[in-house]
Amino acid sequence: MLPISVPSIFTVSLLNQHVRQLLEMEMGQIRLSAEISNFSQPSSGHWYFTLKDERAQVRCVMFRNSNRFVTFKPRNGQQVLIRASITLYEARGDYQLIAENMQPAGDGLLQQQFEQLKQQLTAEGLFKQDHKKPLPHSAKQIGVITSIHGAVLHDVLQVLQRRDPSLPVVIYPTSVQGVDAPWQIMKAIEIANQRAECDVLIVCRGGGALEDLWSFNDERVVRAIFNSRLPIVSAVGHETDVTLADFVADLRAPTPSAAAELISRDQLELMRQIAVQQQRMAMALDYYLAQCQRQFSQFKHRLQQQHPQLQLANQQTELVRLQNRLKQAISTQMAEQLQQLHFLQQRLTKLRLFEYFYGYHQRIQQQAYCLKQALERQCNQYRQRFSVVCSRLEAVSPLAILARGYNVTHTSAGTVLNSIKQGHRGEKIITRLQDGSIESEITQINAVKNT
Repeated sequence: MLPISVPSIFTVSLLNQHVRQLLEMEMGQIRLSAEISNFSQPSSGHWYFTLKDERAQVRCVMFRNSNRFVTFKPRNGQQVLIRASITLYEARGDYQLIAENMQPAGDGLLQQQFEQLKQQLTAEGLFKQDHKKPLPHSAKQIGVITSIHGAVLHDVLQVLQRRDPSLPVVIYPTSVQGVDAPWQIMKAIEIANQRAECDVLIVCRGGGALEDLWSFNDERVVRAIFNSRLPIVSAVGHETDVTLADFVADLRAPTPSAAAELISRDQLELMRQIAVQQQRMAMALDYYLAQCQRQFSQFKHRLQQQHPQLQLANQQTELVRLQNRLKQAISTQMAEQLQQLHFLQQRLTKLRLFEYFYGYHQRIQQQAYCLKQALERQCNQYRQRFSVVCSRLEAVSPLAILARGYNVTHTSAGTVLNSIKQGHRGEKIITRLQDGSIESEITQINAVKNT
């Protein structure tokens, strides 16, 4: 703020000007709640009135360019909420307010609370688009949270009945205005989420003043909508009415009837879509049948080509052709063989083969006789060597030893007993003799004493 130079001696005009500048620069705009009195509206269109409370009053003016935006007619004794600038009317030295905005006191306080709560919830991120849940493309069941005594429910049900009579509707009755309304709306949303019987919820009521719609600006209701697992459509009031429930809901509808329009299926549109699908199915079926007919014709032609009678006829023709070729080949080959045979006979006649083969025959008989003599000599040698080996083997054979009166004793497990230490009393043993074996049991073991 730039400092204001203060002269040493004031005039009245300069004093009032100096005070006006101080008021405007130090105070700026203020918000004031007060009662209207002495209200007047001259032909100029400006409003002149006094704002007062129990102990003081102040003059106020609201110029025509500002009061044309006020939506109500002020009256004496009415409580209002004013946004104004402080100034000084220099001609009379009276300080006054220049009003820029005026609201009834009740609505003004509610609007302040609305803005404050909106800023708080916006800072927490409750209104972010990232938290919005998508609505189901085709809801199987719809829940409606509203009063059962108002016309809103009737309008919603009428729209749903007109657009989609087969769509089930679950009504969660609740108050939509009054002290208990926020708590009831919050509980209805929680119950709908616990039951999980609907695909989407409509939270709705009819239009009204800001105070009438205040239940849908309650923080409990806003947080219940935010925490809902089911998508929620907010349809509170008329199109110009705005509540915090509209900001936090997954979708805002301008009216309850519009909400019903948005989330319900249009029966006529469904019928049109079904007709289109039927037409497409009929065309697809015709195309499929045409394809099947072409395939059938192809398969029939292929089957006819592969019919046994046709194949037999083709094979018969081929057989006759092969037989003719075979006969011709045999005749040709026989003629060639006869010619070759005749040629060979002539060659044999010229070679005198009998004399040639007789000489070979004499030589073969002589060599066969020599081979027989050699084999007999070699067999005699092998036979003599075999007799010598048999005699030697017989001399060392265990059977020969057994034949001289010796025997071999072993256990049932096959272990040969070489010492009395290997035997045990009660153990079965087998004694091998020349012509057989004897099984016995050890009853006593006697050691040989060395003399």
